[in-house]
Formats: sequence, C-alpha cells, structure tokens
Amino acid sequence: MAARSVFPMNQQGVRWTAEQVLALAPDAASRKAGSRLGTAGPWSEAGSSGSGAVWGLCKGSGRTPYRTVVDTAGGSPAYKCSCPSRKFPCKHALGLLLLWASDEPVVKGGEAPDWAEEWLAARRTKAAAATGDTARPASKTADPQAAKRRAEQRAERITLGVAELEQRLSDLLRGGLAAAEQSGYGLWEETARRMVDAQAPGLAARVRELGAVPASGPGWPARLLEECALLHLLDAAWHARERLPEPLAATVRGRVGLTTSAGGPPVRDRWLVLAQYDTPDGKLVTRRVWLYGRESGRTALILSFGAVGRAPQITLPTGLTLDAELTFHPNRLRAEIGHQFAPPAPLDSPPPGVDTTEALHAYGDALRDDPWLDSWPVTLHHVIPVPSGTGWQLMDAQAPFALPVAPTALSRPGWWKLAAVSAGAPVTVFGECGHRGFTPLTAWADGSTETVPLTEA
Repeated sequence: MAARSVFPMNQQGVRWTAEQVLALAPDAASRKAGSRLGTAGPWSEAGSSGSGAVWGLCKGSGRTPYRTVVDTAGGSPAYKCSCPSRKFPCKHALGLLLLWASDEPVVKGGEAPDWAEEWLAARRTKAAAATGDTARPASKTADPQAAKRRAEQRAERITLGVAELEQRLSDLLRGGLAAAEQSGYGLWEETARRMVDAQAPGLAARVRELGAVPASGPGWPARLLEECALLHLLDAAWHARERLPEPLAATVRGRVGLTTSAGGPPVRDRWLVLAQYDTPDGKLVTRRVWLYGRESGRTALILSFGAVGRAPQITLPTGLTLDAELTFHPNRLRAEIGHQFAPPAPLDSPPPGVDTTEALHAYGDALRDDPWLDSWPVTLHHVIPVPSGTGWQLMDAQAPFALPVAPTALSRPGWWKLAAVSAGAPVTVFGECGHRGFTPLTAWADGSTETVPLTEA
C-alpha cells in the first residue's frame, strides 16, 4: 500500500493515504478489521468516478457479497453498506477506501452501477432540497420577547447552580482536600448532575474533571487547588458578566455552557487541514479538526460530534487544502465551514512556524482573553525532539530553549512517528501548547511537504 502523504490530482480527484482513511474508523477494532479488507482479494466490481464516488462488492461469510458505496465529495464522506454492522463507517467501507487509496487497478474508473447510483442520486437530491430550504425565508418569525424570556430564565437557573457550586467548593476547602481523595468520583458526579439540571453543561464538564485529580499521581492536592481556583474564578466572572468587556463576557458565557452561533462576514481562504483527532467522552465522540488560512494567517477549529460507534459527520483528512469560506464564533477559534469553491487539493507546503519562546508568548496572550484555556494551537518550526529525564522535549535547533512534551501525548499510539520523522534532524510540528506542555499532532520533515499525522498508530 502506498505511503505517500497525499495522492496527486487525477481524474478521480485527490486520493487519500491509508492513514487518512483509517482516521475515519470509529474505533480500533474497526480500524484493524478494515485494514484486513484493504486488498483486492475480497473485492469485485470495484470502481470510482470523477465525482468522488467509490463502490464495490465485498465477499463475506454468506453467498451474497456486501454492496458498499462511499461518497467522498467535499472531504466529508458518507457511507452505505448492505452489511448488518451498526458502526459508521463499517469495516467494508474502510477496506474499500483503503483499496481506492492504494491506487490498485482493481478499482476502475467509470460510471456507478444502478444500486450505487440510486443511493448517490438520493443524496444529491436531499442536499439540493436542503439548500433550497435554507435559501427560502422562514415562514414564521421568531418571537424575540419569548426568546428573551427563555434566556433570562436559563440565566437564573445557571446563577442558582453557580451558587450551589460555590458552596460545594467552600465545603471542600473548609473540610480539607483529603476529603476529595476519600469521597472519590461520587461527590463530583452528583455535583455535575446538579450543574446539568441548572443548564450549565460547561460547569458540569469542569466539575467532572475534579473527580479524576486525586487519582492523577503525586502532587494532586496542588492541582486540585488550582482547578478549584479556576472554577471559583469562573463563578465570580458569571456573577460579574454584565460588567465585563464583551469579548470576555462572551468567553464566560461559553465556558459556562451557553452556546454561541457563528456570525460576521465569512472568511474565504485556502485552508490547510493541519490535524484531526477524536476524543471520546461517555456516549459522545468529539472530533476536532484544525485548519490554517494560508492568506489570512488565522487558525480555525471545526468541531463535530457523533455517538459511540459512529464517526462524527465532518471528516477532513490531514494534508489537504480547502478553498472555502469559514464563519467564526465569538471565541476567535471555533468556526463553521461554508461554501467550498473547489475540490480539496494536496497541501503544497507546511504552515509557517515559530520558535518555542514565541509559542509560549502566544499561549500567554490567549490566556489574557480566556483564563480557562488549556492550550493554544501553534506550529513550531525547526525543532528537534530529544529525551529529557523521564519524558521528551522539543528543542529549538538554533537556540538553547525547549518545550516539554505533554505526558498525555507520549501515551498516544502515533507518538513514535515524530522521532522517526526527525531522526535527529529539525522538523516542523503543529500541535497544542498549554500548561501541561506541548501536544504534537502533525509533523513535516525539514524541507518536505509530506504530512505525517501523529494521532494514530
């Protein structure tokens, strides 16, 4: 199977690498099973079209092969398979995409068979209908007074929840931090449920994190005290939100859990897809996609969510470039993808980077606007990964400065790739710089355009 970072443009558009395909898998088991089906053996009547469709028949345990079709148009694929799997994409869809990515001659160009074209046509009709619906004005005008009353009622509930949380924090500090180790997760889970009842999901998420701190190893009391202080600061900011500058007030509302809408003029740019990774949280999987605007110099975060066993809807394989419009949320980073003006193209060069000192300054500047920020997206240029004690650090190649690699990053399956890409030489690394250290997500060898994701094995 080919090991190129991005396949060249051809009559079938931009092919993906095996790593980009496997990034779509909903779990490790699907990734392993899909890899076994990424060869020509079990497939027949496989093909692809210039519009981004890929199809094929996969031999299974029964007499009738499974019909599998994938629509890769727009970089966010959709899947259809006749197998009984409840995972999306299933192992057959992953195997088919791996076969297509490897440029095997068994995947022939041409027109889709009737069974595949029927599904593809239905998708196009549905997409056209959705576009028409959004283009028409709403038949009913929303009642602004009713919306205002609902917002005020929710704010009152959040205020009551904040008061209860403050009481819980006071009780903890009054009784001593040792009580947190004895009570375990139970106390915090119950408090988190109370925050959910108060319609403050952001507070609930931060409260749940407190429950894991006592089990995080030596030094946990100091870390717990820091997290409690940040929660207290957020509670105080909520009470004072009317007196805060609007950008900070918007940050407080978002941290508490009030949703915001993307607004303002869209930003058209050539957006580089720098990284994509999933974070499971109970019954929900959150996908984070980092983009960088070649002309605007802006970094954007695209969020997508999916239930466990189903890949989130948005998929933008690392190493591509999108000519598209983004509309940003008030928090500066999060954005929504709008109109795409052309098919995805291969990334022509890595994004510009900074040294480790400038990376820390960037994170510090971001903390002024959002004191609860865990990390900030940064591209490091000309750094070398080197061992340091029990961990690793990224050292500037031309200066005696370095950033420690976050301990959680070292446990990721793709970490070893960074050392392999570097082999002792300088590299460009995109990742998240925060108070726990630097988390590498993507790397480029010095002078190379080959994109190497570090979030998968």
